Formats: sequence, C-alpha cells, structure tokens
Amino acid sequence: MNSLLPGCRAAMPPSTWPERTSSTLSEAYYQPSLTAEYDEDSPGGDFDFFSNLVTKWEAAARLPGDSTRQVVVRSGVVLGRGGGAIGHMLLPFRLGLGGPIGSGQQFFPWIHIRDLAGILTHALEANHVHGVLNGVAPSSATNAEFAQALGAALGRPAFIPLPSTVVQAVFGRERAIMLLEGQKVTPRRTLATGYQYSFPELGAALKEVIA
Repeated sequence: MNSLLPGCRAAMPPSTWPERTSSTLSEAYYQPSLTAEYDEDSPGGDFDFFSNLVTKWEAAARLPGDSTRQVVVRSGVVLGRGGGAIGHMLLPFRLGLGGPIGSGQQFFPWIHIRDLAGILTHALEANHVHGVLNGVAPSSATNAEFAQALGAALGRPAFIPLPSTVVQAVFGRERAIMLLEGQKVTPRRTLATGYQYSFPELGAALKEVIA
C-alpha cells in the first residue's frame, strides 16, 4: 500500500500506516568543521555540490502529505567486508604504508554495515520512528584515530600520512573535500528511538570487518 484515501489516517492505527525509508550521506549533508557537532536537527544541505545533491535526494524521496510515515537515514562511511571504504584501504595498511589523510584532524563519521542495516530495519518496524536519523556510530573518531585503529586491528603501523595535495590530484577537488574535511555527527535521535548498536566502538567494528 503506497497511499491512503483522504481522511483515512485518523481511522487507522499507526501499525497500518504506509511507510517509506530512504538513505543519504551524513558526511555530505553537514558542513565540514573541526569544532561543530551535528545531530539530526542541525542545519545543512546548502553549502556545496554534494550537500545540495543530498538535499535533492531527500526531497525526491519525500512523499507529499502526512499520510505516510517517512524516515531518512543519513549514513556515515560504511565499514563492511568485501569492498567499500575498507576495500580501498586494506592493501596499503597491510603493507604498513597506511596513515591519516591530510592533517588527520578532520572527523570521520563511520558505521558498521550491520548497524546501518539494523537502523533501516528498526526504522521500518518501529512505528514511532519518523523523520531524520543519523546512521553513524555513537563513538566519534578523527581520521587519524581511525587510521591508528585500523593499523592496530591489522597489527601494522599507521603513521605515513597521505598529503592533501595528492588526494586532490587523484580524486579532484569536489571528492577530495569529502576526504580532507569531516564533521562530528552524532546519532542523538537514533539512540532516542531505542536502537541498540551492535558495534558502537571503532576498534571492535574494525576487528570484525577484517577478521
């Protein structure tokens, strides 16, 4: 069921309302900052190409009216086996050539793939959940802390930085911004809805991914 007849919602219990869940990128929506902390109510989505793109994605997924329970999950960098962000990092880190990107001081919002799937399932099954949820882990980390944790999980050193000039040359200016500039994103509303994380800590998440 994708829609309701006008006036029907009041006569129907919440468990029967139609629902829609979509996912976008928190690291693109919120403006990069070394000091600011963002939750689901923080402004964003209007400062560069990627943030505007996320805003358009969310608008395209939104259904008109209030007869449908709608949830948007803004995810961080997803950590999982068999590819993704970790797939590109493993080789240099296994060779002992890994390290922070740029200054390493930028925040690195992350989430284990099992928790991202869990939040999406939670959003679909819990009738009280609506609006925006940040799909990020509750423990924040800088890029340098992430590099150290990945190196520790692999039993390798992780102190060789990747200069920002190299990142910009390889990925281009727009994509490099997402790697060189980060933001501290917290899942305040996600936690308030009652979701319990399987991997709230970075070290445990990385050990599971590379096991």
